[in-house]
Amino acid sequence: MSQTIPSTTPGTAAPAGTPKKAALASFLGSAVEYYDFFIFGSAAALIFPHVFFPNADANAAIMSFATFGFAYVARPVGAVVLGHYGDRVGRRKVLMFTLILMGASTFLIGCLPDFNTVGWWAPGLLVLARLCQGLSAAGEQAGASSMTLEHAPDNQRSFFTSWTLTGTQGGQILAALVFIPVLALPDEIKYGIGWRIPFWLSAVVVVIAFFIRRTLHEPPAFEAAQKSAQIAKLPVADLLTAHWRDVLRVICCAFIAAVSTVFGTLAISYAKTVAGVDGTITLWLVVGANLVALATQPLFGKLADRIGRKPVFIYGALSSAVLTPLFLLSLEAGNVLLMFVAAIAFFSCGYAAANAVWPSFYAEMFSTRVRFSGLAIGTQLGFLMAGFAPAIVAAMGGIKPGGWVQISIFTGVICGIAAVSALTAKETFKVPTRELGLK
Repeated sequence: MSQTIPSTTPGTAAPAGTPKKAALASFLGSAVEYYDFFIFGSAAALIFPHVFFPNADANAAIMSFATFGFAYVARPVGAVVLGHYGDRVGRRKVLMFTLILMGASTFLIGCLPDFNTVGWWAPGLLVLARLCQGLSAAGEQAGASSMTLEHAPDNQRSFFTSWTLTGTQGGQILAALVFIPVLALPDEIKYGIGWRIPFWLSAVVVVIAFFIRRTLHEPPAFEAAQKSAQIAKLPVADLLTAHWRDVLRVICCAFIAAVSTVFGTLAISYAKTVAGVDGTITLWLVVGANLVALATQPLFGKLADRIGRKPVFIYGALSSAVLTPLFLLSLEAGNVLLMFVAAIAFFSCGYAAANAVWPSFYAEMFSTRVRFSGLAIGTQLGFLMAGFAPAIVAAMGGIKPGGWVQISIFTGVICGIAAVSALTAKETFKVPTRELGLK
């Protein structure tokens, strides 16, 4: 059973500015993670079929997208391990580890030999590096969300934690801006050294995030738990005893993350294959939509602090389902202005609502004793759907003329599951941080 933890209200015991610093550190950590993930997703759609699967013919796209999904297989394992240590030894220490592991894995991908050099060892090594990325990602957002929420004032938890996911927009923007010049290179350079440069550049972002994150201290709620010997000896056991319903709820709600991979990875391949849209244009769509989301997500976070987590999250899920076919049809139409309007409506004004709110919505289901583990395990199991969404839809025949129907049905189903699951949750926006997750 969960136990009451003596705690001060987060944001009052910490030095002035700590909530903002925690939010900035979370923003940069997520930016690193999603810079790395987005350049991998872009490369999986546009580069890797040629570099790592040159002899796979029609199956090259499916095999390439499968490497994207392998990180999500490692995530549940990483969630259990990193969640355990995050709840036992502290959020900050685990977050330093995840940052370094993600940066090193991404840099090494840029150093891998291609298929023509070492044969099947090349995709094998790619999968291994991708698994390391997945292990890192399993703890990054859960730890960052836990730390930011526990540092934030009670009445601004959703706003401050929204910056964790707003960092994903920053990472995707940076990744797209770096990748766009690569696509303009001649093929011999693009498929040679060109595609490697974005992976190597991730080291710059990692160094910046490292020096900011190392100045943070543990949240007051966690420090109070340490001082009063309320740290769980086996957080996963406590989690599955007292919070198993919440874990299942988070898993189903986290299906919504597949919308992001549909937008940022699958749509790129669909637009190129079906409508002949230049890859550079689709990357600019991603940049434009994410730039707008940099502004809308904090606003959705503020809204959730005023009216509650559930209505904002459910709106994000349902609007994503409705706007997916409109976005895909705009790609087929080939009208660039229409594409940008549809992309912003779909991603920045629809999906962004759920994306901004889930760090607080999910984290508030758990007590301090098991928050890191609950958030990590629940989200990473749910994110499996996001990881394999491109491969699933490609296997369903979604990457062909008329495939917008399959993609829309797939997205509608996962968004519906997320919305219904959110309806079953308790509303927690008025619950003090020290009382969250207590039965």
